[in-house]
Amino acid sequence: MGDPKRQRRKFDTPRFPWRKDILDEELKLIGTYGLRNKHELWRHETQLSKFRSIARTLIGKSAEERMKMENELLTKLKKLGVLQDTAVLDDVLDLSLEDLLERRLQTLVFRKNLTKTVHQARQFITHGHVTLNNRRVTVPGYLVSKEEEQTLIYAAESQFVNEAHPTRVAMTVVAKPRQFTQPRDRRRGGRF
Repeated sequence: MGDPKRQRRKFDTPRFPWRKDILDEELKLIGTYGLRNKHELWRHETQLSKFRSIARTLIGKSAEERMKMENELLTKLKKLGVLQDTAVLDDVLDLSLEDLLERRLQTLVFRKNLTKTVHQARQFITHGHVTLNNRRVTVPGYLVSKEEEQTLIYAAESQFVNEAHPTRVAMTVVAKPRQFTQPRDRRRGGRF
């Protein structure tokens, strides 16, 4: 059962944590999707690897054994919006981490032009300015299903409902998304 005060870790760490190419790729994804830390990224990687491992075990089973579990997995991923409606089990193995990160609430709020940046989207969500199905959701990492995506709006009590709000006026003229830049080491004045 476990200790309720101490939650279990929901992610697996990378096998080679200090390889430069892995570190650069993780840093790029964190900047692009506005993740708080690498634990959020690793949580989604672990979730994706679980989907893939289920698909691999189902491919190895006989047709009558795998029908029910295959339908459950495909239905779940189609409802989530990660897979297309015509997808088959082999498409689960082709999923990438970006496919899963695109379904996060934080990313969808930014993609719908409700905020200027993904970091501002995270702030709006945690402060309770965003609702799904008329419910306030304060978890930026919440995976939004296709049906819920249509109901994504500002909360009725939020100050951003007003079209004349200064932040809203600035968001109507949204520029192209920010490109990732590598942070600088402030002590030495150069790159890491």
